[in-house]
Amino acid sequence: MVQINFAAREINCKVVYYGPGRSGKTTNLEQIHATSPKPCVGEMVSIATETDRTLFFDFLPLDIGKVAGMQVRFQLYTVPGQVYYNATRKLVLQGVDGVIFVADSQRSMMEENTESLLNLYDNLKENGYDADSIPVAFQWNKRDLPDILSTDELQRVLNPKGLPASEAVAFKGIGVIDTLKSIAGLVLDRLMKEYGGAAKDRQAAPGRPGTPAPAPPATTAPGQASPTGAAPPQAQRPTSSQPAAPPASGPQPAPFSPEVHRPAAAVPTQPKPGGPPPSPVVAQPPKPVIAVEAKPPAPQRTAAPSRPEPAPARAIPHAAQKGRGKADRNKWVLWIIIGSVVVITALVYVLITVMSN
Repeated sequence: MVQINFAAREINCKVVYYGPGRSGKTTNLEQIHATSPKPCVGEMVSIATETDRTLFFDFLPLDIGKVAGMQVRFQLYTVPGQVYYNATRKLVLQGVDGVIFVADSQRSMMEENTESLLNLYDNLKENGYDADSIPVAFQWNKRDLPDILSTDELQRVLNPKGLPASEAVAFKGIGVIDTLKSIAGLVLDRLMKEYGGAAKDRQAAPGRPGTPAPAPPATTAPGQASPTGAAPPQAQRPTSSQPAAPPASGPQPAPFSPEVHRPAAAVPTQPKPGGPPPSPVVAQPPKPVIAVEAKPPAPQRTAAPSRPEPAPARAIPHAAQKGRGKADRNKWVLWIIIGSVVVITALVYVLITVMSN
């Protein structure tokens, strides 16, 4: 399908020339390549054989200018006209955006035209395309020959839906550009219907060149509603340089001070009337905490690895088996000796017979 590169602002479309062999598909590309301005066309690749000039396909990248601010490039292909290259036809049709069917106007080629058109629809279906949704334009080629069908007959048999069609004489360049304009218009119309809204949304997306940056949100004072009617933003968390504010209600813990926890030497008390003078009360220092050193856990003994059991000894062959093997060998030796004697006897008999004759 069509390839859109928003970063490079480029659209790539693929158009395939389809039709029977020798109908003028490659001639159309040659005329386009010869008559188009050199900066607008690329190198034409063609593979010719003895039976058909195009074995695989012709490829011609054609630049037709800008549409809606984006560079549009058409890649023109042709398929082989022979039936036994159907696999190549199907491969070239992958990713197609438009098809130009080049029909031979000669009366004797009507059967080949019909067969090629049916093959086109079958290959589109096998590639997963809807034949009714792919843009198709027809070209009635070879209108300069004597025995040709009328355009009405060609329209009735090959183009009953009334798709765009034009007459042409490809090797003279007549009707070649008109056919290309027809398919280009159909492809671009379909492109605008399917991707027009997405392209506009992509161009209006923030961050692209030429689009204004989004306005920053308006700030509001604490406790006030925002201009859009939304709730005021929550207070930010205090950072490490700003101490957190204490809670508004509830008992407040006493702040830590080294003077409070320092042991006093003597705390005076109020004297009782008529009694002896009070003795100073000495604050007892806190008892030292004796740290008990924890003993490391005793190492656990691991069980000794079990020794692998010795492999069982192989069974010693029995004496009877040895004797049986020796007897078998003697039997084979005996048969070999008997066979040798028989062969030698036969050779001697043959030799005596030959000498006697």
